[in-house]
Amino acid sequence: MSDISRLPHELNREKRQCKAVIETPKGRRTKFKYENDSGLFSLSKVLPQGFSFPFDFGFIPSTIGEDGDPLDVVILMDEPGHVGCLLQVRLLGAIKIEQTSKGKKINDPRLIGVPIQSFDFVDIHELADLRQDLTQQFAEFLALYNKNSDTQDKVTGTCGPEEAMDLIDEGSRRLKEQPQGR
Repeated sequence: MSDISRLPHELNREKRQCKAVIETPKGRRTKFKYENDSGLFSLSKVLPQGFSFPFDFGFIPSTIGEDGDPLDVVILMDEPGHVGCLLQVRLLGAIKIEQTSKGKKINDPRLIGVPIQSFDFVDIHELADLRQDLTQQFAEFLALYNKNSDTQDKVTGTCGPEEAMDLIDEGSRRLKEQPQGR
């Protein structure tokens, strides 16, 4: 079975588009994580009763973040996607996050995108086009998500599509520099 985390992301800077893979659909309590060794998605976490993921969460293939996983992406969709769904997204920017785990701090941004087929988000081209309280709501979700773990995420700001694409380029370089067989 091929490793979908190594699919080309096909970043197109002119259109601000790239490929993304959904791991966890919006509205679910269960978080899934892609396992590149098996090519399957495993159950990673279950949120408490009454809570669910507010957006579709996934990753940008052919990238590696500071945490050693593909870059995270939050996808704003008209309807929840499916685990393993590959889509073309228009990048709006990123929410910058400083993650602290076991005393170590890393940058772990969440890129934000919308599917190019979207009706609901057709006129959204940057984070600034969204409601102003989105970043605060996202920070509150992260606080809940990490409540009973050793990991703490702190939102440190946002950036636009150009910097989000720079993060993808950086993640691609990091992947190329990584020894084979990660």
